[in-house]
Amino acid sequence: MTEKVLGVILGGGQGSRLSPLTQTRSKPAVPIAGKYRLVDIPISNCLNSGIHRMFVLTQFNSASLNKHIKNTYHFSHFSDAFVDILAAEQTPDNPTWFQGTADAVRQTMHHLLQHDFEYVLILSGDQLYQMDFNEMLNAHEESGAQVTLATIPSTAKDATGFGILKANEENIITSFIEKPSADQLGDWASDTGPEMQAEGRNYLASMGIYIFNRDLLVSIFAENPDEKDFGKEIIPRVLQTQRVLSFQYEGYWTDIGNICSFFEANLGLTDDIPKFNLFDSNQSIFTRPRMLPPTKILSTSLVKAVIAEGCILNADLIKHSVIGIRSRIGNGTSVENTYIMGSDRYQTLAEIAEENEAGRPLIGIGDRCKIFNAIVDKNCRIGNDVTINGGEHLEDGDFEFYAVKDGIVVIKKDAVIVNGTVIG
Repeated sequence: MTEKVLGVILGGGQGSRLSPLTQTRSKPAVPIAGKYRLVDIPISNCLNSGIHRMFVLTQFNSASLNKHIKNTYHFSHFSDAFVDILAAEQTPDNPTWFQGTADAVRQTMHHLLQHDFEYVLILSGDQLYQMDFNEMLNAHEESGAQVTLATIPSTAKDATGFGILKANEENIITSFIEKPSADQLGDWASDTGPEMQAEGRNYLASMGIYIFNRDLLVSIFAENPDEKDFGKEIIPRVLQTQRVLSFQYEGYWTDIGNICSFFEANLGLTDDIPKFNLFDSNQSIFTRPRMLPPTKILSTSLVKAVIAEGCILNADLIKHSVIGIRSRIGNGTSVENTYIMGSDRYQTLAEIAEENEAGRPLIGIGDRCKIFNAIVDKNCRIGNDVTINGGEHLEDGDFEFYAVKDGIVVIKKDAVIVNGTVIG
């Protein structure tokens, strides 16, 4: 089955709701879980499902994403496997950049059609989940559908942010509405099953994961060249003439749409039994291999913490936090309810001596700091005796070296926070 499939991963647009993490990188390139990038999730799901031919469509702030993919996904010369980047390009036929999800696939379709496939699996580059696509592909083929949407039961609170659909007893979709208002939801409840209904998840939401038959997708783009978006335009219209299947998924899935969801998804990895399982050898998450030393912990108390490789930890306490690669945390420091992304390099002993002599903070977190409810982006320099106290008492705002969103303090990439600074 999987040899019939070509994977297409959408690199996303500007990602303003995830700013400032997306000021210098695209959403799929944002680091998660201390050592991965968001784009590793859909790629890993494909590889674990036996889908080894993928294109990643990029446009906005794509340099770091392109570099990550180039340095990570290498396959045997005797295999037809690949993860290739298709950057937005202006051509005589397409003088504009990508205008939406469907437009991105349309503009790159001539590259896709150079390969032999029956189905196109279209994925988002900014979602966190573990899914066996073989089950969805089998359901698609057995049902005789032309299009299949992966759907997930949703609560009324969340349903307004997604495309909501109704399906018949054969799971064939009969109607679809994109991001309904709260007062429209009354007619859109579905029989999602006893377990889901017991959790108040009564609405079938589109996950933004689609399977299209090759020939249908080609004809859709040829007949309706002005349609830019799958959810808003193509799916509602295709429902009127084609057999479109709902494939209900009930595992963990979250759309990394804003700072709050990103923060919760990362800190959720510290739970006793996290909803997203990094320790399942059958659903491995692949990423760039780094030859890093093991983490060194001197006198730190660790409580519900996820620690990546290559760290040097002198902190007093790390609690309910994720600590990324090459993190350095000084003496007497406490870190709680925080995601520290780590660093791209180590400073040499000579550099450290020079920085200390000049009174400049080192890469990492200094001595006697207190950090709570924060995200610290890559390569930050936080001096000694710094307090970062996130929480509901803070108003949202964007400042020179940090931003506040929903009470979460986000220290911007490469920021320098001098000794004694107090935030919050």
